[in-house]
Amino acid sequence: MTDKLPENTVRFGLPSGSLQTATVDLFARAGYRISIPDRSVFPRFDDDKISAVLFRAQEISRYVVDGIVDCGLTGYDWIVENGNELDVVEICELEYSRASVNPVRWVLAVPEESKVRKPEDLRGSVIATELVNTTRKYFESRNVDVTVEFSWGTTEIKARLLDAIVDATETGSSLRANNLRIVDTLLKSTTRFVANKAAWATPWKREKMENIGMLLKGAIDARAKVGLKMNVPEDKLAEVVGFLPAEKSPTISRLADSSWVAVEVILEEKQERELIPRLKRAGASGIFTYSLNKVIP
Repeated sequence: MTDKLPENTVRFGLPSGSLQTATVDLFARAGYRISIPDRSVFPRFDDDKISAVLFRAQEISRYVVDGIVDCGLTGYDWIVENGNELDVVEICELEYSRASVNPVRWVLAVPEESKVRKPEDLRGSVIATELVNTTRKYFESRNVDVTVEFSWGTTEIKARLLDAIVDATETGSSLRANNLRIVDTLLKSTTRFVANKAAWATPWKREKMENIGMLLKGAIDARAKVGLKMNVPEDKLAEVVGFLPAEKSPTISRLADSSWVAVEVILEEKQERELIPRLKRAGASGIFTYSLNKVIP
């Protein structure tokens, strides 16, 4: 990398590859617009106090530790793989990934027809994985002698060429499609927002990173929630409030017609379909829901 990020900014490492689009979308919902010029590894934020560079997620925790960037988004799996758990400051956990909201699981898998039923059955075998250090430690902790080989990709195919694989899965669909069976789970991973310790000790950088973390977390928390607003007759208010799910109390506002009030609440999106018919039958009218960008507790 010939260019350097400016020192008077918070220098951010963003994941390239499969997480890149989801990350840009998350920042947009948090209120930050990111543009990425063609063939450039330097995304542009609409905030002159943030500069950024794209790295592979596998590398980001090491670059945070080395101070090449002040902070970054990477998977907990790669923090563990690089041995950086104690070397970075974890600002917050962000439960998002490339395909779903499920944590990534690194699993030990074998062909469906394999006689292997437990890790100990693989003694003397060859295991293919991208998560080499973590896999070695897993088998060493069980006193199972195996050879762990680095896999450059298409790891599912290698389960039949070798003896077993350790691979990442979110839904399990790829493993099923390749007729593979999970023997054990080595690690569950979500995206983490982490900081360099020296940068975290710099007050203005810490405040900036805390602000970013708060907004990103708010965008994650808003993902499965909606706002709901309605008009309710005064004499039905107690009944309606009685079955409204709310973190605290719903917001109630008086209307020009004193016999009616406006009620507003935030709820889980999956509750909406059950709640709206019930509200209508209780006398509510003018019911509408709206999506949320951020929810800050």
